[in-house]
Amino acid sequence: MAALNLSGCTSVGYYWQSVSGHLQLMNAARPVSDWLDDAQTPEQLKTRLALAQRIRSFAVSELKLPDNASYRRYADLQRRSVVWNVVAAPELSLTLKTWCFPVAGCVGYRGYFDEAEARAEAARLQAEGLEAAVFGVPAYSTLGWMNWAGGDPLLNTFIAYPEGELARLIFHELAHQVVYARNDTMFNESFATAVERLGGQRWLATQASPAARAEYAAFDGRRQQFQALVRTTRHRLAGIYDLNWAPPPARPAQIAMKSIALSDFNQQYAQLKTAWGGYTGYDALVARANNATFGAQAAYEELVPGFEALFEREGRDWQRFYDAVKRLADLPQDERHKTLKHNGKRNNTETPHG
Repeated sequence: MAALNLSGCTSVGYYWQSVSGHLQLMNAARPVSDWLDDAQTPEQLKTRLALAQRIRSFAVSELKLPDNASYRRYADLQRRSVVWNVVAAPELSLTLKTWCFPVAGCVGYRGYFDEAEARAEAARLQAEGLEAAVFGVPAYSTLGWMNWAGGDPLLNTFIAYPEGELARLIFHELAHQVVYARNDTMFNESFATAVERLGGQRWLATQASPAARAEYAAFDGRRQQFQALVRTTRHRLAGIYDLNWAPPPARPAQIAMKSIALSDFNQQYAQLKTAWGGYTGYDALVARANNATFGAQAAYEELVPGFEALFEREGRDWQRFYDAVKRLADLPQDERHKTLKHNGKRNNTETPHG
C-alpha cells in the first residue's frame, strides 16, 4: 500500500521525525545512472533499475504522467518499509480517524519513519478505545513538491516486486502528482489505484515478456481473490454497523454479529490459502484485521469503478481523463463521490470497452 507523507505535523516531535526521516531518505538516494555504472552494484539490482527506468519512460510517453525528477534516483534504506502508517477506527464503525496536516489536508492515517513510534501511537489510540493497526508502506508520494530536490526515489522496499506490480506502484505514485483533492483520502487513493490498474494492464500487454505476464497473473489472481473476500466482509460489517442508530441494548448484538463476521473471514481466508497451495502472503493482514484495516482498504477501492468508467467515457485518452478528474476534484466532496459511485454502478451494467 502506498501513502502520502508531506511532513505535516501535529506536534514538534512528530514534525521532527517526519522531516528528518525524509531528509535521510533523500540523502541516501543516488541517480540510477550512478548505480548502473558502479561495478559494486549487483547485476540483479542493475536489471531491476533498468526495468524501472523503462517503466518510468512508459509512464510519460504512454500514460501522460509527469515527466520530472521522480523515480530517476534509487536509495537502499536497509529496511523493509519506508514508513509505517497508523490507522484507527471506532469499535462499531469503519470510518477512519483522520489527522490534519498543513499541506496534505486531512487524511485517514499517520505516518512514521520509526516503527516503534508508530506502534506506540497505535497503543495510545487503543487505550482511548479505538481499534488501531500499523502497516509498513513500501513507497509514498510528496505530490511533486520535492522534485526540485531530486524527486521521490526508487527504493529497495519495492524494487524487487514482480514486473507488473513494480509498474503499478510507479504509476500509482506518479498519479498523486497529477490530481490531489485536499481532505479526501478515498478520492485520491481510488484515483491513483485506477491509474495503476489501467496503466499496469497496458504495460503488461505491450511491454512485458510472456514469463512476466504469467508471473503477474498468478500474483494478481491471488490478490483479486483476497480483495474480494475483504470487500465482502467489509460490506457485511458496514451492514452490522448501520444499526448504530439503535438504542444501547442493541450494542451486544452488534458486537456478537461482528465477531461472527470476522470468524467467517478467517475461515474463508484459510480456504483460499489451501487453494493457493499454502501461500502466506496475506497472513499478517488477516492477523491484524479490524475496523481500521477494513476502513483503510476501502479508501483504495471504493471509487475505482467510477474512475474506470470515466476513463472509458473519455475514449481511453489519458489527458482527457486527467482533465475530467481535475474537474471532479473541484466539486464538493459529497458531489464528487456521488458522481463516481453512480458512474461505477452504471458501468457495471454496460459492456466494457475492449
